[in-house]
Amino acid sequence: MIRVLLVDDQPLIRSGFRALLDLEEDIEVVAEAADGSEGLKLAQEHLPDVALVDIQMPVLDGIEATRRIAADPALTGVHVVILTNYGLDEYVFDALRAGAAGFLVKDVVPEDFLHAVRVAARGDALLAPSITRKLINRYVSEPRPTDAGTGLEELTSREREAVVLVARGLNNDEIADRMVISPLTAKTHINRAMIKLQARDRAQLVVFAYEAGLVAPRNS
Repeated sequence: MIRVLLVDDQPLIRSGFRALLDLEEDIEVVAEAADGSEGLKLAQEHLPDVALVDIQMPVLDGIEATRRIAADPALTGVHVVILTNYGLDEYVFDALRAGAAGFLVKDVVPEDFLHAVRVAARGDALLAPSITRKLINRYVSEPRPTDAGTGLEELTSREREAVVLVARGLNNDEIADRMVISPLTAKTHINRAMIKLQARDRAQLVVFAYEAGLVAPRNS
């Protein structure tokens, strides 16, 4: 059973998402919150697999709520998916840096919404190649953090190659084909890279790859 926490200040949005989720036999909504502060408390209380968190909320916004969830060792199993009205808005990259597993636009079709919840619960990133390109094209010109690339020297050449392919939007099977290895070995390389780079999930690997200069932006 996938346990989901809904965090959004709009009751209509929460009720709509809950109606969809309640129809699924393998998904359970364990709690709802109207702001980030309440969402953080409920995450600590219920330990959901997935937290669907709106970016713009009163009291505590979605980015700060995500950052606090990511920083709490007791919440390492909580995968945050950011909800936004505007697609690729100015806050999305900050949310990924804060520890979000990905993001969804609120007008997503039901099938894609349910698929996204299941993907996030598995610990995979919700970053399609087209979205990744948009993120990079928009933010690559920003100054990199002073610690960008920290930990890069600890990666083996194969782990570094796997990180690059993750950043390009490939899944484990595609990475395995590209590297001519088994999917299990590909997953092992990725998991080891995540440990060395202290990344919560694949989304943070994507952020690291671009900030560290492992992958250069491409034209859309």
